[in-house]
Amino acid sequence: MPLFYQQDINETTRLGVWLITEDESFFLEKVPVSREITHPHKRLQHLAGRYLLQFLFPEFPYDLIRIADTRKPFLEDEAFHFSISHCGNMAAALVSSGDRVGVDVEEATPKINRVLHKFLHPSEMDWLVEQPGFSTAINMNDPASAYLLPTLLWSAKESVFKWYGSGQVDFSEHIRLLPFDLNTRGDIPVNFCKPADTIAFSVHYKIFGNLCLSWVVENYTG
Repeated sequence: MPLFYQQDINETTRLGVWLITEDESFFLEKVPVSREITHPHKRLQHLAGRYLLQFLFPEFPYDLIRIADTRKPFLEDEAFHFSISHCGNMAAALVSSGDRVGVDVEEATPKINRVLHKFLHPSEMDWLVEQPGFSTAINMNDPASAYLLPTLLWSAKESVFKWYGSGQVDFSEHIRLLPFDLNTRGDIPVNFCKPADTIAFSVHYKIFGNLCLSWVVENYTG
């Protein structure tokens, strides 16, 4: 069973990452097909993410999942808050019976540097270019290391976006990441400037080689 990573965040919140090596039949034994997905790999990612929900909380009710206008899946009675992310052969899920959550998993690739201006505020970009190794110190044994930090920044903002869940978020203006020290795991302070009031909290992260995993667990009723 290729469980890649699992963590109990707190008494009511659990995080899991699955390395997808199975075919559809493995997941279909437990996961109902809720919508038509024609692309074989995207379908497999979808099934693996949904599979993790009951893997983390066996009582999770698949049949009660609904899709909001923003395309965010949810439960109407909010017995569980949950978030799912996919990347390559990885699926991640974060489930909580107490807090709103958001999760994202990303693989570091060169393409991230082409879109920095779309999701980073100028103050964040100024901080990024000052970080050691961002633009020049590429480890030829691990070239993805040069793209690790910007990928983590993107992942962190994706987690905040999924946590908020109501759409209409400008990644540059509404999600402001503050300076932090990059380690294999840690916290990124964030100011979320939507709605009118600024909400301060942290995005948590863990790095596995060139894979970035980030998540938000935070009470929010707006």
